[in-house]
Amino acid sequence: MRETSSPIEQLQTKTGREWPNLARARQRSNETHTRLGELLRDQDPSDTSIVVFGSLARGEYTSGSDLDWTLLIDGQADEAHYAQVQAISRILQENTYQEPGPTGVFGNFAFSHPILHQIGGQDDTNKNTTQRILLLLESLAIGKQDAHERVLRLVLSRYIDDDRGIRFSGNKKFLVPQVLLNDIVRYWRTVTVDFVSKQRERANGWALRNAKLRMSRKLIFVSGLLTCFSFVLFGQDEQLTDMQGRALPPALLRVLRARLRRTPLENLAEALLRPAVTAETGRILFDAYDKFLGVLEDKEKRTQLKRLPLDDNLGKDPLFREVMQLGRSFQEGLDRLFFKEDEILFQLIKAHGVF
Repeated sequence: MRETSSPIEQLQTKTGREWPNLARARQRSNETHTRLGELLRDQDPSDTSIVVFGSLARGEYTSGSDLDWTLLIDGQADEAHYAQVQAISRILQENTYQEPGPTGVFGNFAFSHPILHQIGGQDDTNKNTTQRILLLLESLAIGKQDAHERVLRLVLSRYIDDDRGIRFSGNKKFLVPQVLLNDIVRYWRTVTVDFVSKQRERANGWALRNAKLRMSRKLIFVSGLLTCFSFVLFGQDEQLTDMQGRALPPALLRVLRARLRRTPLENLAEALLRPAVTAETGRILFDAYDKFLGVLEDKEKRTQLKRLPLDDNLGKDPLFREVMQLGRSFQEGLDRLFFKEDEILFQLIKAHGVF
């Protein structure tokens, strides 16, 4: 018996479209994930998982993509962890994988304790917030998954347990994990502000970072919003509350974890399959994103964007104008999805995404 088609395959049927760049990136992602599993088979000791992020975890890996990874440690500190990170780095370099960016967030190790226990407050640094939110929204374990899965579930449990509104409010019309939502919104706003800081510190690559901010970074945020809205949008068949209308944390955790197993594009595709959403909106969003991936796959175009100087002539560059138009089209599709076509999504974004 044939397995149920994926949300993206169903969206192709609804829209009458095929997205070749997305298909190639997804195939390259699967092949790379398998290859890394072979290369790093013996490099994740007890209580750790090798976790990849970015385009590989999203199923959007292209020939020029960086490989963002972390050795996630969910156990006692050990001197061997540093040696393990060095060994992983050496193996990846020998096999010519692109190194992570210079921020220090990736290509190192991360301990579960601050990710779990420092949510908010002065000790929740940009780095810690980034590691936590990306662990939720775009991460994939290579090899052993135990530590990765355990930390994900603990972090989600922390968001639910600390959310008095969702656990004890009598109004269950719109069941939304507000603490998790606020942290995702905070991360997105931090990304947009940090973009300006990176522009001041290292002008090289500004145009490529700008394109990613408008497309892939925004997609992560959209996927986070849809995940937080999933109890309302996709939880109709789930028993999420008891007889008194109080939320059931184990059920909420199960639904959230299931949503986070999907890639951001799969989450978006499922929202676009809702009856109120037109096929045209699906075409606008996925056509733009497919063309964006085509630009990233093209070595000459990617290099041109990396080298484009930050000066007054930037807006006159044809390639930069092309990717800016893709960003505008992507935003147009999001506006149609959240504000114009689906009344439930509009009520959710108005009630929880603005104030």
